[in-house]
Amino acid sequence: MELLKFITCGSVDDGKSTLIGHLLYDSKLLYADQEKALELDSKIGSNDGKIDYSLLLDGLMAEREQGITIDVAYRYFTTKNRSFVVADCPGHEQYTRNMAVGASFADLAVLLVDATKGLLTQTRRHSLICAFMGLRHVVLAVNKMDMVHYNRSVYEDIKRDFDGLCGSLNIKSIAIIPLSATEGDNITTHSAKTPWYTGKTLLNCLETFDVSSTKTDSDFAMCVQRVCRPHKDFRGFMGEIDTGSIGIGDTIRTLPGNTIAKISGIQSAGKDAREASAGEAVTLLLDREIDISRGNVIFSDSPNQQVQYANLFSVDLLWMDDTVLNAGAGYLLKCGTKTVPATILKLKNKIDVNTGKKIAADFVTKNDIVSCEILTGESIAFTPFEQNKTLGGFILIDRISNMTSACGTIRFALRRSQNLTWQDTDITREARAKLMNQKPLTLWLTGLSGSGKSTLANALEKRLASLGRHTMLLDGDNIRLGINKDLGFTKKDRSENIRRLAEIAKLMNDAGLIVLTAFISPFKVDRETAREIIGNDNFLEIYVNTPIEECEKRDVKGLYKKARAGELPEFTGVSGVYEAPENPALSVNTAELSVEEAVEKILAVI
Repeated sequence: MELLKFITCGSVDDGKSTLIGHLLYDSKLLYADQEKALELDSKIGSNDGKIDYSLLLDGLMAEREQGITIDVAYRYFTTKNRSFVVADCPGHEQYTRNMAVGASFADLAVLLVDATKGLLTQTRRHSLICAFMGLRHVVLAVNKMDMVHYNRSVYEDIKRDFDGLCGSLNIKSIAIIPLSATEGDNITTHSAKTPWYTGKTLLNCLETFDVSSTKTDSDFAMCVQRVCRPHKDFRGFMGEIDTGSIGIGDTIRTLPGNTIAKISGIQSAGKDAREASAGEAVTLLLDREIDISRGNVIFSDSPNQQVQYANLFSVDLLWMDDTVLNAGAGYLLKCGTKTVPATILKLKNKIDVNTGKKIAADFVTKNDIVSCEILTGESIAFTPFEQNKTLGGFILIDRISNMTSACGTIRFALRRSQNLTWQDTDITREARAKLMNQKPLTLWLTGLSGSGKSTLANALEKRLASLGRHTMLLDGDNIRLGINKDLGFTKKDRSENIRRLAEIAKLMNDAGLIVLTAFISPFKVDRETAREIIGNDNFLEIYVNTPIEECEKRDVKGLYKKARAGELPEFTGVSGVYEAPENPALSVNTAELSVEEAVEKILAVI
């Protein structure tokens, strides 16, 4: 039996849970004990003893106490015509990220609007997210028609507003249905109270929707989740087929590597198969040995194949973090089964929820949808989102908290990423290091202003020079007076300052040099970005852990005095935060150690 996956969404208190609960109740899709529990729960609820259909989906105590949906509730049910999975999504603005999770799996959206209020900001935001997630088919349920006495003009006004919204978002409205979730009008049967409405009921819409209209006719592609190697004579590549179909004897390619092979065997559900198609979890065997691992992509060797390879993209993001997004910020990007470091290079524009128009995006706050440019630490296989949601969609992960900060869709690769290739030279990094008789490293000294970073780095460089080592000292102030003179001290500029410094340090390491840096670098995520750029094996984080009281006593530049007087906003340690390293290679306190003693401790580490 054909399966339809759909969501209910809309603004808070529009009646989403009540609608689905009433649909299940009227369709006789509840077990006797469920029906009895609903009737008993309703007697002690907030609906004056009447049946509260929302209780079928709102299971959390907080949801029942407040009368709102907080988490996505999934229900599975079957009628005589079709099987369904419904995700009942929260309407409150602070739970928008939960709604986006529900929309990511669906074929269709049932968008509710309160007839007494019309299209609200959150209704429009949910419409935007549906379009963002690739949902092109929406049933608009004009709920609470009983509250406006089934007035046709109210329905027509909302219908006109929604038709205008659909046009700007490329949403194809299937039906606009006047109904009452509490009274049951037009849910499973036509209501005599709306004789002017001759369209389908909600259930009839859901049962007759053509699911194939949501599918793309794409060639075979699969992200490798795991390599199965139970013994030396078996090497299988496991994953779920994202698009298309594959059969024994078909020719495939892999990325990275761009290697060709043929399918010699397919295992599905533990059994041998001749072919498999989208949605099936399979193990593929090839006719030759190829280096393939988790994160690689296997796809059909076809001239129409959409899989590409790049590291610089134009993307759309739904920002879901409480913190503000600025250009220059670094995250982990997960696309398919591949996870790579990524940096937001440029914020281009974001969508005004109420007008649908694009406006300039200097920064991005929670629930904004923004277009931007993003650079990944290495090239990844992808397709445009319209062709393949798995290879065209991604999430951004905060590298410190491991929380999901955003979900995104890839629009296209930027050409400049494809026109640039790293040029290998005959004299390698290893050759330069051998000539200098040393291992190139970056010693990243971080700490508060006045902690002694520059003094310590200067003394350390002199000591290394006396030992015949080849070094370069990068001091924060010196860099800002030169290559980074265009940057200020906002969080965005500080992130870009560190990114540039890390790239410089990496190039100097490639030249064979030992690099010493002396930067406050107050944010953990920026230091992790530097570590990613330079390379974990070549990056030593040294925390100059001098108490702020001692730093303020020194105050060589008079900065603390100005900060205390309010003349320097966001000054680290006073009005600005400093996120101390959790696991530095070494921690030194210059209030307790002399410069010479601190230098000896660092030398012992390197």
